[in-house]
Amino acid sequence: MNSDRFERSQKLRILAEHLRNYKPDPTFDTVNDKTHTNSRIQDPIQTSESVKNPNAIPSEGIKTNRAAVLICLFEGEKGDLRVILTKRSSTLSSHSGEVVLPGGKMEEGDANDAATALREAKEEIGLDPCAVDVVTVLHPFHSKRNITVIPVIGIMWDKSAFNPVPNVDEVEAVFDAPLEMFLKDENRRAEEREWMGNKYLLHFFDHQVDSETYVIWALTAAILIKVASVVYDRPPAFEEHRPKFWSRSRQ
Repeated sequence: MNSDRFERSQKLRILAEHLRNYKPDPTFDTVNDKTHTNSRIQDPIQTSESVKNPNAIPSEGIKTNRAAVLICLFEGEKGDLRVILTKRSSTLSSHSGEVVLPGGKMEEGDANDAATALREAKEEIGLDPCAVDVVTVLHPFHSKRNITVIPVIGIMWDKSAFNPVPNVDEVEAVFDAPLEMFLKDENRRAEEREWMGNKYLLHFFDHQVDSETYVIWALTAAILIKVASVVYDRPPAFEEHRPKFWSRSRQ
């Protein structure tokens, strides 16, 4: 076995253990959010290493305003942690051409939020659920459109096993970015916005892949800032100033 590959594998194992033991910060979301009253799944999903997911959230009936996104982390050739992202098709009626995480709304038959995220990733980019080890979920984010979005974090142990097959009706491109980028002030800009009297900052990250520049912003950027903060156990090098509606309670 190549010693470098073994070291990188050890890093991912340490990361997986860290994330499995992660306890969501109660100050990030309101304690009254009823979607998180039970953080244990009764019938855990089996992952690529047969590791049970202790933090997946069981579904309590299909909620049309509930969605999940997959933060699929893997180790790059230089040993850095990277995350898979997609660019939505320019022909879609909503959020066309935007950079997003794989994911979508919960559907009938989804056992929990992890199942939703994995199913959507399979449908959108051909990512085999067996290739992803779901290790934790984070507190939900809430969009202006009243959608509750659950970030599901998974680890892909063998990136070489993933050959993207984008659904051309939904996805224009599949690429990856360094996770630590979302804690740095480089290639970042922010705009002040206001919603119902609440001023906040909207962050934009520019990421170049070959000759293409992808702009990662809004809710996707906010989720990745949070994930990077959890993974690297440090805050971003800039002021976040989130909008209140991203973490408001849903009754």
